[in-house]
Amino acid sequence: MDRLEAMSMLITVMEQGSLSAASRTLQVPLATLSRRIADLESHLGTRLLLRTTRKLTLTDAGAAYVEAARRIIEQVEEAEREASGEFMAPKGELVITAPIMFGRLHVLPVVAEFLATFPAINIRLLLNDRNADLIEEHVDMAVRIGKLPDSTMVATQIGNMRTVTCASPALLAEYGMPQQPDDLLRLPCVMVDTPMPSPAWRFRDAQTSSALDIPIHSRLSVTTTEAAAQAAILGVGVTRLLHYQTAEAVAKGELEIILEAYEPTPVPVHLLHVSRSRMPLKMRRFLDFAAPQLRKVLRY
Repeated sequence: MDRLEAMSMLITVMEQGSLSAASRTLQVPLATLSRRIADLESHLGTRLLLRTTRKLTLTDAGAAYVEAARRIIEQVEEAEREASGEFMAPKGELVITAPIMFGRLHVLPVVAEFLATFPAINIRLLLNDRNADLIEEHVDMAVRIGKLPDSTMVATQIGNMRTVTCASPALLAEYGMPQQPDDLLRLPCVMVDTPMPSPAWRFRDAQTSSALDIPIHSRLSVTTTEAAAQAAILGVGVTRLLHYQTAEAVAKGELEIILEAYEPTPVPVHLLHVSRSRMPLKMRRFLDFAAPQLRKVLRY
């Protein structure tokens, strides 16, 4: 029995929550996976998993063993990386993920400059507005905009991001400049259709800092932020986006930011990576290279 392989399988089972889900993730037959776990239990002389028709749970011995197994697997992986030279010289492949528009506008130029500086490192840049699971999808580092949930990940804050409300000069000339959030109730609006859409836009009272939720009835709903910005430029309505998604149009005079005094508190932006006792040099180099440049981008 390959104990390291069995440990890895057990860890995957607990991360996925079931034998069948782990079988699909590992791409091994369910019978093989079940037999390896049973062999491990037999070798240890104790039950690690409690199986019922509804769920899979660890015994006390199993919980302690999984925790130890995680440390052992991590140490083995670290030793392999060190033996291959990852800790001695910055080389190998990095997988970086970022939101689509932010990645194209701001991360890609940093990546291009980084590649020119470190010729032995290759990068896969995954641009997606969905938050990737760094462990499951084998991602080294992610740009995340917004508050982070509690986790074992390591986060380096690189700035903050405003949420802005904007409209075209032509629309404002027709309807007048809104003075307070309630004024939006008489203006057409463009909303981004998200998996969990909110019927209200939240603002912050500048005097009391209390939240102001304004129920918005959209004139147009679109599925991407770029489409929302373009619709606003065309005068369809007022839209509400992250600042970087409108910055170019604002600079060109195609959009105007309104209700600045009522903007909600800016959200943090982080570079996120999996917690490890020793970071591969290629990741350390990218973090040290990218963080200062992205901080400059976010200083507006």
